[in-house]
Amino acid sequence: MSILLVTSSPRGAASHSTRIATEFAEKLVAANPSNTLVVRDLVANPLPHIDADYTAGIYTPAESRTARQAEVVGVSDVALDELFAADTVILATGFINFNISSTLKSWVDHIARSGKSFAYGENGPKGLVTGKKVYIVLASGGVYSEGAAVQFDHAVPYLRSVLGFLGMTDVEVIRVEGVAMGPDAVAAALAKATAKVDAVVAASRTIAAAA
Repeated sequence: MSILLVTSSPRGAASHSTRIATEFAEKLVAANPSNTLVVRDLVANPLPHIDADYTAGIYTPAESRTARQAEVVGVSDVALDELFAADTVILATGFINFNISSTLKSWVDHIARSGKSFAYGENGPKGLVTGKKVYIVLASGGVYSEGAAVQFDHAVPYLRSVLGFLGMTDVEVIRVEGVAMGPDAVAAALAKATAKVDAVVAASRTIAAAA
């Protein structure tokens, strides 16, 4: 199994989403020696925001692109290659202004390409990135999975929508929430997320043993 881990929190070593997602990916690799891991750190190596050269370049034949167009489209091509090669995708993000990080949004913009990851036909759009399991590791200061604050969670609905549009409909969310509510809340949130991760890893180990 090929695993793609995409981290995006600007908080570095203090990031709960990066910590849980990284531990998750490493546990999946340890569970089966044949598993491989590709890590894309969007903070250490941020993707450029899409611009005029990108939007023109993706619709220009490769041989006719300018040097700048070839460069920015090439960045997108690499991100797409990583995505298509993965069986499991782990996306880690903090909850920033009620949505995902801008660095992760840039990654979405680079992998959402007509003719590559989705296509339009006589029956409408069709996602081309299929057969993948996606885990979203989302850390938030407050609790947005239930109660009155649910309406402010634009991160999970957005990711489910755009990933589904691209063909990735098997999406599971691992929340690390309430981390701004004191040390006890942080410990509880991390324990809950870790327990969910461990359950997934245990299931994958059982599947691997039976294969």
